[in-house]
Amino acid sequence: MVAKNRVRWLGHAAFEIVTAEGVRILIDPWITGNPSCPAEKEEFSDVDIILVSHDHFDHVGEDMSYLLRAEPTVAVQPEVLADLKNKGLQEGIGMNVGGTVEVGDIQITMVQAFHSSGSGSPCGYILTTEDERKIYHAGDTGVFATMQVFGDMYDIDVALLPIGSVYVMDPLQAAHAAKMLRADTAVPMHYGTFPALVQDADEFSERVSELAPDTQVCVLRPGGEMSL
Repeated sequence: MVAKNRVRWLGHAAFEIVTAEGVRILIDPWITGNPSCPAEKEEFSDVDIILVSHDHFDHVGEDMSYLLRAEPTVAVQPEVLADLKNKGLQEGIGMNVGGTVEVGDIQITMVQAFHSSGSGSPCGYILTTEDERKIYHAGDTGVFATMQVFGDMYDIDVALLPIGSVYVMDPLQAAHAAKMLRADTAVPMHYGTFPALVQDADEFSERVSELAPDTQVCVLRPGGEMSL
């Protein structure tokens, strides 16, 4: 059986990606204190790569010092990198929007996002796995026209899109993002965690079926995963 890449939602904006070659990647690892996360921090004692879209508490999380004990490769903006050194990071990769770095056979491209951040600026990531699969994590963002460019430049397999409104895109904006990105699959995130947020993905699914019928919506429960 051919191994596949696995994308697991840990609630809110946190994801674990395990590539077909077994590389474990955490994005926005808010684990302890995340009411949607079904996992404990000890499950991630040996991750290989950590990415952080911005430094808000619901994306960096209080477990960072623990996660850094395994000395994963951390690829973030220089200002966020400096802050993480106070949490025990020895070395990391500083990068910025538009840049691409390689960690082993995995390419990590940092792209823009529109939000706020205590240090640095918000961002998203496009990961290219060893077998050329492309996974886009939008970070916290509103919709923006350059998503059309991402759709033109990258053959995106999976787009992880916030839909919760108030702090990020609402379902309508997120559906327009899916239309521009033209990803094979869209996975909604950043919803249902707090009362202020949109509580389910029903409207998003409906809007995508209208605006981007070629994109399949995969609604995961926290702890659920998809493969590609």
